[in-house]
Amino acid sequence: MKSGLFTSVYYLLFKARRPVRLVNAITFFRVAVFPFFILVLTLNSIDIFKWLLLISFLTDALDGFLARKLKVNSILGSRLDSIGDDLTVLAGLLGMFVFRWEFLKTAWIPIVVVLGIFLIQTLYALFKYQKATSFHTLGAKTAAMLQGTFLCSLFFFDEPVYWLFYAALVVTALELMEEIVMVTVLPKWKSDVLGIYWALKIKSTEQQPEQE
Repeated sequence: MKSGLFTSVYYLLFKARRPVRLVNAITFFRVAVFPFFILVLTLNSIDIFKWLLLISFLTDALDGFLARKLKVNSILGSRLDSIGDDLTVLAGLLGMFVFRWEFLKTAWIPIVVVLGIFLIQTLYALFKYQKATSFHTLGAKTAAMLQGTFLCSLFFFDEPVYWLFYAALVVTALELMEEIVMVTVLPKWKSDVLGIYWALKIKSTEQQPEQE
């Protein structure tokens, strides 16, 4: 199975048509760069870390824009994108421990609450689909934008922007709860479902042949 996954990733990065290779190379950057985040954290270099984090978040916006413009879409690419997003946010959280410990000491409770909702959503999806979701909902895109803006501001500025912090947390929590509902609604794993409304439409469409 690992060999098949490696082969699929290799195809997306090196053998697929050029637009697919371009988009997935940008997406894969966020996955491949994670070990460098760990190295930079070990070296305690906030200057390198904050720029690496900013670049990583910008690639998220860039690959999404290019995927829509070039009409590039694949299940594996969608899953790589989700993994890259999660690893980038994880890098930001680890950066808090190293560079912004004083802030983390005052803000850890709401962060843990949202991480708990994320864990519930992930475990529920793994139980139902045997893999994590990759919905890329409108809420998820909004949450990612807020997360990226806040995390970058946290390391570029001396003082945390608290309203941005709480906005990111609230939108992320609501988006995760929406995905829990969507996992309940959709009997089979789907990628790139924009929200509950679209999930209900998919379910209704799939049920029509059965009713006939």
